[in-house]
Amino acid sequence: MTSPRHLAASALSRRRLLAAASGLAAAGLLSRDALAFFQDASQKTGVDPAKWNTETIQALAGTIQVDTAAELHEIVPADTAGEVSYWAVGPTEASPDIARTYWEEFATAFQGYYPSITLDRQNVGYNDMLDKLRTSAEGGAAPAVARMPILWGVEFAAKGQLQEVNLEEFGLNRDLFWDGAIKSVTWEDKLYGIPTNNETMAFIWNKQLFADAGLDPENPPATWADVVEYSRIIKEETGKNGYGMVAKVNAGNTPFRFMPMLWAHGSGALDEAEPNPEYKASMINNEGGIAALQAMVDMYVTDRSVPTSALTNTQVENQDLFIAGEIAMMISHPSEYIAMQDKASKATGADKERADAIVANMAYGLIPEGPVRRAVVFGGSNIHIFTEEAHGGPVNMDAAKALVAANITPEWAVKNVWTDSNPANLRGFETEWMRERLDTIRFLEVTTAMLPYGIPFPVVPESTEIMNIIVPEMLQNALTETMTVEEAANDAAERINALVGA
Repeated sequence: MTSPRHLAASALSRRRLLAAASGLAAAGLLSRDALAFFQDASQKTGVDPAKWNTETIQALAGTIQVDTAAELHEIVPADTAGEVSYWAVGPTEASPDIARTYWEEFATAFQGYYPSITLDRQNVGYNDMLDKLRTSAEGGAAPAVARMPILWGVEFAAKGQLQEVNLEEFGLNRDLFWDGAIKSVTWEDKLYGIPTNNETMAFIWNKQLFADAGLDPENPPATWADVVEYSRIIKEETGKNGYGMVAKVNAGNTPFRFMPMLWAHGSGALDEAEPNPEYKASMINNEGGIAALQAMVDMYVTDRSVPTSALTNTQVENQDLFIAGEIAMMISHPSEYIAMQDKASKATGADKERADAIVANMAYGLIPEGPVRRAVVFGGSNIHIFTEEAHGGPVNMDAAKALVAANITPEWAVKNVWTDSNPANLRGFETEWMRERLDTIRFLEVTTAMLPYGIPFPVVPESTEIMNIIVPEMLQNALTETMTVEEAANDAAERINALVGA
């Protein structure tokens, strides 16, 4: 259970936060909606998604102080001894220096929190980790603890290879996490992990191309129907591609950019966008699914307002097209701005002048709405404890619990994903470290504002094949006119239903 000290500190921080928010409102620096958010937050833990926006994100940051060691030792005593093995996708040579620094500092800090626990930690590459975990778990050689990308855990939970967890044993409750985060670690009504970090993308546009096309550069498309229309206008008026469509098969970029449109129209691969999904049958060929797929066809086939290479493009290719001024709109992370800055710095001559101008004219906003909702893919990672069978022997639960608890503290939930995600533990948004991130990572508050609209991919073992193969092949069938829109959607629905046994 949450300790009295934790509760008292949280109550104090909320009182201070409410007082600060009232002062900002009186000075005209905080809107009424934002003030209402803080008034609600002062009465309960958690976040009201309807009042979570760039203002509240900025105002929350830096409002609490956290004693990480003290909080951890209330959960697992400091004199706990033992060994724990741990695998995670860590930084690479291409990662920013700060990511590599915090990766090392976490291990050092954990040793300080628990001097008698030996941590055997492995940084496993993203492209290798899933198969390595599968093989090791089947052979009884899995690590005691693993932090996995959000989509992977359900496969191991369905095989009975992950231990059930109880949030209260870690001083947590469901109100400290987004609904999508809890959904992502739930299998057959049980929790098999704890969210460590979550991220969402945002809508990016080139203000200069908007102006060249006669569109208001300060106002991005509000709806997906607007995206189709804006894309057509930009193509007709400038000759440039309006929207950075991605439709490659077996590429994670594709579902991350199509599923927000599908969900916004009231559809889904299964019923993952519903409040209480059952994952029993596909919705992809319902009226909304047909409309979303038709919008893609309108842009690619009818208007020809997107790159013809969309069938093989990933976001890597879109980056090059955007910095060259060849596409006006796309979906991506806050790190896209940094990537564009890097590309501009390497350009020369006239190319550099154009690239610098494009970076200066980059803007971020919320992903457009559809007829039913605004939606975005809810990404991130979760941390799990393997069973003794998968581990190949007894798991030191005290040591494993200490490691899990350290990963999900407000401090390390922020630091461990400094450049590319956000803390899953909502208290992380109130810390000094979140304040520093917002001050140094441009547009972070915009992508963070999309979190309430996040929907995780279907939490079923077959999700990877559905997202990376079936959905992109449906797009390919419609965009190449191999099938009609209805035929492509029906084909995808049949394949999904067969895969999940519907």
